[in-house]
Amino acid sequence: MTRRTTPPKGPAQGTRKDRLKAALKANMARRKAQARARATTGCGKTGDTTQAPEKNESS
Repeated sequence: MTRRTTPPKGPAQGTRKDRLKAALKANMARRKAQARARATTGCGKTGDTTQAPEKNESS
């Protein structure tokens, strides 16, 4: 059988918030770094200016 326990209240709740805050900050920093890397290499999909293939006019 699995015992279910209620999450601790009080100071532990604050540490959870601190951990989530730190994880969010690290995630945002990682995503910003990825966006900067994509912008410098030019392989991002937002600035893609590839042209459609030419149509053959020999109908």
